[in-house]
Amino acid sequence: MTERVVVVGAGMAGLWSAMALAAPGREVVVLDRDPPPPEGGADAAFESWQRRGVGHLRHSHAFLARLRTIVRDRHPALLDALLAAGCRELGFEGSLTAKHKERYVPAPIDRDLAILTSRRTTLELEMRRYAEQLPGVEIRPETFVKTLVVESGSPPRVTGVRLEDDSLLTADLVVDAAGRTSQAFEQLAEAGVNVPETSEACGVIYFTRHYRLNPGCEEPPRGRAGSTGDLGYLKFGVFPGDNGCFSITLCAPEVEEEMRKAIVDPEVFDAMCRELPGVAPWIDPERATPTSRVFGMGQLESRWREMAPEGRPAVTGYFPVGDCVVRTNPLYGRGCSFAAVSAHLLRDVLDAERDPGRRLVAYRAGLERELRPYYEVMKQSDRGAIRRARAALLPGSKPSLRGRVMKSFLEDGLAVAIREDVDLLREFLRGFHMLEHPQAWLRRPRNVARILRTWVRGKTRNADLYPARGGPDRSEMLQKVGVSVTADADRLRAAA
Repeated sequence: MTERVVVVGAGMAGLWSAMALAAPGREVVVLDRDPPPPEGGADAAFESWQRRGVGHLRHSHAFLARLRTIVRDRHPALLDALLAAGCRELGFEGSLTAKHKERYVPAPIDRDLAILTSRRTTLELEMRRYAEQLPGVEIRPETFVKTLVVESGSPPRVTGVRLEDDSLLTADLVVDAAGRTSQAFEQLAEAGVNVPETSEACGVIYFTRHYRLNPGCEEPPRGRAGSTGDLGYLKFGVFPGDNGCFSITLCAPEVEEEMRKAIVDPEVFDAMCRELPGVAPWIDPERATPTSRVFGMGQLESRWREMAPEGRPAVTGYFPVGDCVVRTNPLYGRGCSFAAVSAHLLRDVLDAERDPGRRLVAYRAGLERELRPYYEVMKQSDRGAIRRARAALLPGSKPSLRGRVMKSFLEDGLAVAIREDVDLLREFLRGFHMLEHPQAWLRRPRNVARILRTWVRGKTRNADLYPARGGPDRSEMLQKVGVSVTADADRLRAAA
């Protein structure tokens, strides 16, 4: 018997769901509210593809190692298509410092520590073309879902969706891949379905601008000043893309209102980039030309929705995937990986279990096992960043002894040791790229011993291992780009 699956949304989560669930005996219908991609290749998609349902379509993107291994191992034809379209694989060797290279010997794990990077529109274009060719998969563009169809019961059951033209599309199960704009949970609540959730603000706003290398020009060589970094008041990163393109993202704390308002001006954005030694060479007019305005993205939250509270399914026939069920700070680049992992978890559950209630409970258990550790670590990191951003505006408070010791351990021990010891770098990246628990590497005594040895050597003996200064301090940066240094601090004091 054929099982019909309706997937609401055709962004990353929707496409990963279609690719994961495509199988004999299963019909997958993907409903996309937006028009199909334009004719042509990567540049046409970037310039003219309208995607109202994907608010971060033109922000920087990369597929972390966990996601690249899924593509490589389960969808090799997709990997070939992505590379043919200009997407790039950035290998582990590109992460090595000069100190690492002195004793570097390749290891088998290095092959798994590569990432895929390109413009988001290029990734989606090739994924969509690949998914549309899979047996049993149909993508319907410009099809707006008005509401879920919920059948009463204990628990209630989703039996399909009602479309904007009031027609009914029945389904054995509905996969919600509509992202953070999904209206499904409000609709479920109206039908009496209680889905508990926890959420908190990430405390940052992102700004991205795209560029293209000029004819005959190459990317700048890597130096001691990194092309990614965290200055406390500003996080930044260069994202190499496809076909000679790249993007730069600046991430500002929400409390920095004056800076946030200024960054959307392309002249201010570029002026700030020129003050960052590892970024400035990328946007040298002799090397590259801007190809976009500055795109902003705010109202960012970490959110976890509990589909089976106390082990009991809240509803059957309905599975949220990606941002619908778990959402985190995009800073860590894990949103696409979360979507792919949750889609493949769902595939494994559907293949192994037929009972509707047990399916949801098993899916929930998989999310807890595979995604919860990263969600919690990222949430803790956001909380710390929010505290530090406010403290930077209101100087005067002294950190505790424990806080000072921990800061020194992280900055003068852990971070420095990673820049010296290639095995430690591998261990760290395995956790960062979701190839193991994010804190597993710090629970291994040998790794802690390596960090402690580096730490106790002291700053003087470790001087050559520190990166070059990533950029000016807050006051200097804001003065150089014409932004008030004191306005936000005055606002916070007035509100206190």
